[in-house]
Amino acid sequence: MNTVQLAPLVVAVLFFAAAITFLLAGRQNLQRWVSFGAIVVALIIESTLLASSWSAPPQTVQLGGWVAPFGITMVVDQLSSLMLVVSSTISLAVLVFATGQDRSDDDHEVPISVFYPTYLLLLAGVSNAFLAGDLFNLYVGFEILLMASYVLITMNATTPRIRAATTYVVVSVVSSLLFLTALGLVYAATGTINMADLSLKLQTLPESSQMQLHLMLLIAFGIKAAVFPLSLWLPDSYPTAPAPVTAVFAGLLTKVGVYAIIRTETLLFPGGALNTMLAIVSVLTLFVGILGALAQTDIKRMLSFVLISHIGYMIWGIAVDNQIAITTVVFYLAHHIVIQTGLFLVVGLMERRGGSTDVESIGGLVKIAPWLAVLYFIPAINLGGIPPFSGFLGKLGLLQASVLAGTWQAYLMAGMGILVSLLTLLALARVWNKAFWRPARDATNPTTALLRAVEAIEDESQEERDRHDHKPIPASMIVPTVGLVVVGTALTFVAGPLFQLAHNAEKNLSNPNSYIEAVFKGESPSREEYLQTYLDRQNAGTNEDAVNRNQESGRNQ
Repeated sequence: MNTVQLAPLVVAVLFFAAAITFLLAGRQNLQRWVSFGAIVVALIIESTLLASSWSAPPQTVQLGGWVAPFGITMVVDQLSSLMLVVSSTISLAVLVFATGQDRSDDDHEVPISVFYPTYLLLLAGVSNAFLAGDLFNLYVGFEILLMASYVLITMNATTPRIRAATTYVVVSVVSSLLFLTALGLVYAATGTINMADLSLKLQTLPESSQMQLHLMLLIAFGIKAAVFPLSLWLPDSYPTAPAPVTAVFAGLLTKVGVYAIIRTETLLFPGGALNTMLAIVSVLTLFVGILGALAQTDIKRMLSFVLISHIGYMIWGIAVDNQIAITTVVFYLAHHIVIQTGLFLVVGLMERRGGSTDVESIGGLVKIAPWLAVLYFIPAINLGGIPPFSGFLGKLGLLQASVLAGTWQAYLMAGMGILVSLLTLLALARVWNKAFWRPARDATNPTTALLRAVEAIEDESQEERDRHDHKPIPASMIVPTVGLVVVGTALTFVAGPLFQLAHNAEKNLSNPNSYIEAVFKGESPSREEYLQTYLDRQNAGTNEDAVNRNQESGRNQ
């Protein structure tokens, strides 16, 4: 059996497991094991797909036996298979973290019975979006993950969560309506929604029509990717959710939007018609995101703004649009998913141990939990771009691509990228200084103030009081966090093979004909042949109309 035939099983396994866990409501042990098993099985299948596509052209499977462009097409290439493996890896770690948190707490913030089926549906939607070979199936993937996210973000509905969820839902619905409208216009203009078919037929439309459709798709995907000025919803939405939910949202959801932008710019509308606009968006996303991060005292909100600014790095690579840039974007996507998710899990541990995520209210964590200081420090400097970590390698690749491009837009993005990297370090170092190095007695939270008052009559040290005051951290929360930090660090050591995979992905992304031939099994003409045939038909039709008019004129005379 051809390995690509396993691709639909990734989505099917997650859907089937979601249904089982829903039927097992109230029996959390069984739900837990079914969820673990489903993600592990999906990860094994995805790893097989990644191995088979490592240096191969795109591979496709047509569901239901329908030939392209009819029916549902799933496409497996280096980009989609890499995103599948990375998403399942971090999702498994987050699930272990959430389970450990639930088993050690009495308040059961997560997971309650609805968490497991909803979480699996979220992963099914993400996987479906990565594999989608047509716009409607991509839309379905987005809607599945968004509906699941609505439930997860309002779990244990407190007032702040409901308020934040309202904003999140409204913005998501608007972007989905815009995407659906663009999809309808694309079908009306071309008669197809298959992306390989669209890659040919969109080029036959007038430039004004292409520009309209291009902009509508980019705006819809830009909202989902949280690029400026379409990102203002994110810092108010993600930080209010439980720590595991915030981690998986930050790691995955915006990257699905970036993935869709990559497909739009390399397959549907190649040629860089909007690269200047993307360059400006990249600069603004980088700058505004990091300025927001520097203004925050809450660590989750700070990381949410850092997340926005680092989406700017990915848009930077897409805007430069050369071989090095696209290769680096693929690498940086995998890097950022792992590092950002790991950092949010670390912050979840900091909140549990320090009692808050406000840097003005916690301190002395380096004495209470020195291992936690190490867990924060490693991904923080990685995200900040300190050599030799993968964050540095990704930023270096983008700088090389900009120098190679040699345009004013490329140099502007390079300069802003360097500045933002330094400011990212400043924002992360401030958290390190206040949360870890500052003595707890210098913080301003009520608990510390009360401890100061009692200090005169108690002979217990500040460190011991803090140990008794805050929740212990179970190993089941520490292990997945350590695992993600280790995986993020390991990206540095496997950067060579990973960059080679990213380069293979770039070769396919930069050659839309390879995607088209894979979907149509070699039966479709190349882009150039298709356009020439179309123009010949248009000219033939024009000449025939002229002859008919002349004949009609002769008869009238």
